[in-house]
Amino acid sequence: MSSLPQCPQCNSEYTYEDGSLYVCPECAHEWAKDAAEESLNETRVVHDANGNVLQDGDTVTVIKDLKVKGSSLVVKVGTKVKNIRLVEGDHDIDCKIDGIGAMQLKSEFVKKA
Repeated sequence: MSSLPQCPQCNSEYTYEDGSLYVCPECAHEWAKDAAEESLNETRVVHDANGNVLQDGDTVTVIKDLKVKGSSLVVKVGTKVKNIRLVEGDHDIDCKIDGIGAMQLKSEFVKKA
């Protein structure tokens, strides 16, 4: 068994080293050795306004009045949001707010309840 990582594009197990690169013979994808090591160590951690780590399913409280873009609605301070889901991007919380509906929030405007 080889200790080399699988190809990130096609998941082939037949990768080989070529200088400072890993190469996949099946799809011809090449990537740097240090990039493969960084991706293993890289886990995204999302923090709230107070620095607490957020996870999927947490309940958070809004700490600032937030205007809903394209609407006259406002999410008021103190609004509890249950069962959040963390996503990639600028707005890193996906949730449903009672009376408003599905929204995305930035983690800097919430605190863990």
